[in-house]
Amino acid sequence: MWHGRFREDTAEIVQHFTQSLDLDWRLAPYDVYGSIAHVRMLEHVGLLEQREAAVIEDGLRQVLKDIQEGRFKPLESMEDVHMNIEARLTEIIGPVGAKLHMGRSRNDQSATAVRLYLRKEMYSVGDGLITLLDALLDRATAHRHLIIPGYTHLQQAQPVSMGHYWLAHFWALARDFRRVLFALESVNECPLGSGALAGSTLPLDRGFTTVMLGFDRTSDNSMDSVAHRDHLLDCQYAMTVLMLHASRMAEDLVVYNSREFGWIILPDAFCTGSSMMPQKKNPDVLELVRGRTGRVIGDLVDLLTIIKGLPLTYNRDMQEDKRALWSSIQIARDVLDVLPQLIARIEIDQERAAASFEDGFALATDVAEYLVLKGVPFRTAHEKVGEVVKWCMDRKRTLLSLTLEEWAELVPESGEDLLQILNIESSVDRRNTFGGTSFKQVALQIERGMETLEVFRQKLATYPARFAL
Repeated sequence: MWHGRFREDTAEIVQHFTQSLDLDWRLAPYDVYGSIAHVRMLEHVGLLEQREAAVIEDGLRQVLKDIQEGRFKPLESMEDVHMNIEARLTEIIGPVGAKLHMGRSRNDQSATAVRLYLRKEMYSVGDGLITLLDALLDRATAHRHLIIPGYTHLQQAQPVSMGHYWLAHFWALARDFRRVLFALESVNECPLGSGALAGSTLPLDRGFTTVMLGFDRTSDNSMDSVAHRDHLLDCQYAMTVLMLHASRMAEDLVVYNSREFGWIILPDAFCTGSSMMPQKKNPDVLELVRGRTGRVIGDLVDLLTIIKGLPLTYNRDMQEDKRALWSSIQIARDVLDVLPQLIARIEIDQERAAASFEDGFALATDVAEYLVLKGVPFRTAHEKVGEVVKWCMDRKRTLLSLTLEEWAELVPESGEDLLQILNIESSVDRRNTFGGTSFKQVALQIERGMETLEVFRQKLATYPARFAL
């Protein structure tokens, strides 16, 4: 395509080194869609005759059919998806195919195909997230009256509703869904017509192609259009935080499923055994979620590093911008396929969870707040209850075993009503602040979660089938 300037052919080893088919062949249908819109625009502004435009569009649709049916095998000598499609088009329809590329560069052509592809991929990620969020709401509803230990520093802290626990992950992943929507909005801008960097002397109608391809808006600056990768970063960041949240949940479930904790029961179908130890039940799926998160974090760093020092506008470094993101999206989609099914089958060993509270120390904060209601300053109450805990530990006693007389001796401000609050159910249900773990608040959170999920479904539904082709 550049023989007019060069005195010799590109070396074969250079062709192999610079080709991008391993990255961009997946863009082939979207390159065709972009080309069809471009052809219609060229006819619209009078740069192509109606007959020529019809021949080119028919040829492009034949190329698309060949791609979809697996008959079109790209050649490495053609370097990338765009030149392969143009060459194949010219084979089918003859010299008129050479008119396709007027008014555009591979820079804006590629940028358009990537955005069309990402719109579909991020929609798929959003759809998978809705399935995961739905599974978490289902578990929150089923387990809302079950009580488990809550932890800070992986030390038992306070009792909480298991429904409250599931909702903690629900709201984190709901933020991830909003990041996916933001990425979709970022992607949904049309760069076609920007040319290599400076636009074109031809009378292109960029708004026409924007509408044809279902984009929300046309990019504002031709240099910025082909030089920036903010939309890729937005997608990559959304995938990274999504995987961080999935990894944290996986870590929780691995720990709580261990024999040392033992109150989470993972489904056998989502675990594996040991080749040597017959008793083992290993949470391999969850461990792989954790492990693959590292790859996605690395992908974010990879993309940031590619972009950080590039001069305006296009540089060949940018050919590599997709490698990391393609990997991250695939990992996220795989995780979103498996996690909802795993979570939907998790059960709770309530007896094992209740046994965690036998020493009663998880109720120490309840006692301190009880004293606050009696007029004791919180710091004083904290110290008094801490001394009671120490007294119990020294004597191998539980907090729940103390009599009223012992409480009165250890904490003179305590009264007969203290014993009424020293049970796990009461502790949970009295935490009735907005967003707290009380059964009432958990029920309200589930209701808000369902409303939020319906809003998400409606917003995501605005993105598929946006072509006017």
